[in-house]
Amino acid sequence: MASRLLSTAVKSRVGMAKQFVRPLATSANVATRTTTLSNGLTVATEENPSSQTATVGVWIDAGSRVESAETNGAAYFLEHLAFKGSKPSQIESLGGNFDAYTTREHSAFLAQTFNNNVAQTVDILSEAVQNPNLSAIDEAREAILKEQQKAANNGEQIVFDHLHATAFQGEGLGRPIAGTPESVQAISRDDLSNFIKNNYAGDRMVLVGAGNVNHEELCKLAEQKFGSLSSGSLSAKLAQKPKFTGSEIRLRDDTLPEAHIALAVEAPSLASPDYYTSLVMQSIIGAWDASLGGSSLLGSRLSTVVDKHHLANNYFSFNTSYKDTGLFGIYFATSNVTQIDDFVHFTQKEWARLSQTVTEGEVERAKQILKGSLLLGLDGSNAVAQDIATQVLATGKRLSAQEIEQAISKVTVADVHRVANNTLWDKEVAVVGHGPVEGLTDFLRVRGFMSYNRF
Repeated sequence: MASRLLSTAVKSRVGMAKQFVRPLATSANVATRTTTLSNGLTVATEENPSSQTATVGVWIDAGSRVESAETNGAAYFLEHLAFKGSKPSQIESLGGNFDAYTTREHSAFLAQTFNNNVAQTVDILSEAVQNPNLSAIDEAREAILKEQQKAANNGEQIVFDHLHATAFQGEGLGRPIAGTPESVQAISRDDLSNFIKNNYAGDRMVLVGAGNVNHEELCKLAEQKFGSLSSGSLSAKLAQKPKFTGSEIRLRDDTLPEAHIALAVEAPSLASPDYYTSLVMQSIIGAWDASLGGSSLLGSRLSTVVDKHHLANNYFSFNTSYKDTGLFGIYFATSNVTQIDDFVHFTQKEWARLSQTVTEGEVERAKQILKGSLLLGLDGSNAVAQDIATQVLATGKRLSAQEIEQAISKVTVADVHRVANNTLWDKEVAVVGHGPVEGLTDFLRVRGFMSYNRF
């Protein structure tokens, strides 16, 4: 029951959760096949001949992280331009669905279609990626500016954008995905053309197929449609690991009904051997929502304290991992603004406990919840394709569901103590508060409590 409740609480924030947790493989019996073309482009597939549909897509190692301050939002522009041309309607005419999205590290263009239309779909996607409709730039600009205005009322999004900005100051990873109003207004057609030229390189792309696809045929299509792409390389600065900065941003507005707050430390990357232990730590802290039926029955210690003392309206622990760094932390929203300090205190107390006294029972429970929430989250070829692309771009390979399950099962109490000690104990912390945050704990106190007296 507790596992189901926690899973529901996390799923209620699936939009943000996609940024925090890498999806994993589905079937332990299906291997992912990969082939690298001469220009560096990787073709990766998970074949399921019994399916009537397939998802094919192009994922590019080029999100807001590779943008300059002046061109921040370029990748997001190209996502919007993909919907302005005829490409979505062409895929719809085949009975399929077109989608595109942008993250801090990736740009993605994908479509779900019937298996007998894979070749036509790859052709359409190649055009959408390599020849976007740049003439619609003003229309896309207007749409993005409207989205930014709407996002200005989303406390959660505001907090996480500012969390990245303060944690990775002066780094590409700290820039917002949708850009700023100033950068979006200034981006030109030439800026977008240069972004494509500098970033859409073969060795920074993966063509993924999931469902009823044939690996050899997809490789031939990749040669035909993407073979002309050249290899590329990141600049020395972009190739460097971004520096984490302990710091704080407060956006106080006492007219708002809720305070939105996040605290985070630097976390293991996707490729780190401690990645899965960090996910188990996240699961131990858990999630909680006052509006969720049976919220008082959730098993994490922090959720019990929060529920008993009404310290927040909701919270969730997160582990946002990138290819070379990450953020481990907690986000909460509360209308009980006089007890924000109490929530922060109990959160840091739980963080300290992770490195010393968390029990074997808590670790085993967290591991089971983690396996369920990750593996059950992949309920179709779109999710499988996204998982393949994310893993291949970050680590060069994709682990199977069986390998993932084994990795989680191997996590011990000692591992949690060690990783928590390395990640949390006396480490720099980033803090962001938005809304009526007068009661938010002083930053120096928060930093000082990262070395909580455990002895």
